Amino acid sequence: MNSSLKKPNLSSVTSINPDGSRYKIHPADVSGPWTRWRRVAAYALIAFFVILPWLQINGHPAVFLDVADRRFHLFGLTLSTQDIWLFFFLVSGLGFTLFYVTALLGRVWCGWTCPQTVYLEHVYRVVERWIEGDQASRRRLDDSRWTGEKLLRRGGKYAVFAVLSFLIAHIFLAYFVSLPHLWKMMTHDPVENWGAFVFVGVFTAILYFNFTWFREQLCIAICPYGRLQSALIDDDSVVIGYDGKRGEPRGKATLKDVGDCVDCRRCVQVCPTGIDIREGLQMECIGCAACVDACDGIMEKLNRPKGLVRYDSLNGLAGKPRRIIRPRTVIYTLLLAVGALVFLFSASLLQPATMTVVRMAGQPFFADTSVIRNQFQMRLFNKSSGKQQFKVVLPKEPHGLKALGLDEEIELKPQEESLHTLILTMPAGEFEDEFPVTLILKEGHGTELTAKLVFLGPAKK
Repeated sequence: MNSSLKKPNLSSVTSINPDGSRYKIHPADVSGPWTRWRRVAAYALIAFFVILPWLQINGHPAVFLDVADRRFHLFGLTLSTQDIWLFFFLVSGLGFTLFYVTALLGRVWCGWTCPQTVYLEHVYRVVERWIEGDQASRRRLDDSRWTGEKLLRRGGKYAVFAVLSFLIAHIFLAYFVSLPHLWKMMTHDPVENWGAFVFVGVFTAILYFNFTWFREQLCIAICPYGRLQSALIDDDSVVIGYDGKRGEPRGKATLKDVGDCVDCRRCVQVCPTGIDIREGLQMECIGCAACVDACDGIMEKLNRPKGLVRYDSLNGLAGKPRRIIRPRTVIYTLLLAVGALVFLFSASLLQPATMTVVRMAGQPFFADTSVIRNQFQMRLFNKSSGKQQFKVVLPKEPHGLKALGLDEEIELKPQEESLHTLILTMPAGEFEDEFPVTLILKEGHGTELTAKLVFLGPAKK
């Protein structure tokens, strides 16, 4: 396999050769302020991912998607399956926030916070450089014959990658089963928890394949975000760009009447997707700023101003003023605020229990010469994470109305549901026409829920 450096172009992605084979991208290492801040952000996000299952809020992990018990704990907010509709606001809100941030700051999500970038650039490639060396050493290793040294380096790298993928898969599983249960499953026979065992195995294999071989292809070929970039940004959005007015025409540093770009190709060598940023904004650019640090390093050595490649808007690169407040940012801000307010209002209406009362199938009522009887089925569900005591009462007893089945308190465990028969009766002589009835469910901490019924009887002649 020939691993010589390939010159990027705008007609095809760098990672695919003309014959359709894979061109393996080995980005060179780079240092600089943007790289340091990205690394700090990446390790903070990894720490956040690892710590969340350990962090307890209201007696539960900060994020615990307890599928088995149908409870979802999100930073102190506990949702049951009956509250799953709130996830619409969470998912759509996160997606819309991404669109909003893109309109302002371009693909800063991809370059700074996307899990694909965080783990590939700051974990797996760090290990790869540590074991196999710099860009030139890795390419020489690709082209060399299989020797003991190559087998040791490649085998060691793949072994570390497998362990990392295995650990990430287990941490991810902890979000669904909790850490104590995860440890219990790990120390028992896999057959006892074969579903979780299969999940970890499959997820580990996916992570290993992705970070070992697929890599930047996920961003280029699968993730739709890059393709939406042209619709989400405008000429005032912050992107990574090349100042062509200052850089062109390119030439050696010793030449006169040339631009600041010396065509060293350092920006191409460090790009994780293999593009040449000097060709303009491209779908493959993830906004990681590696080319910015690389170019600034060269400019510093040549005693030239930094910023030939920089974070800027297309208007800024063209020498025009950049607008932050513009129609799309105003509209996005309003829509984001409305969505957040609707979610907060909806979350404030959540109750620790639900009560539904339906009329039993069959005759709507039973009547004889002395009594009229209506029969209902009452369903109570404890949505909270602790035991609850419930009492169902009639606030009033109009027209001699009596209730059978409301005598005792009802204790329900977390996520427990119970069915009860409720019978309402009244003397036939006091019934004149159908009338509404209100039931009140009282919970031990002061919460009250109501259910509206209608008491039916024979029509008066």
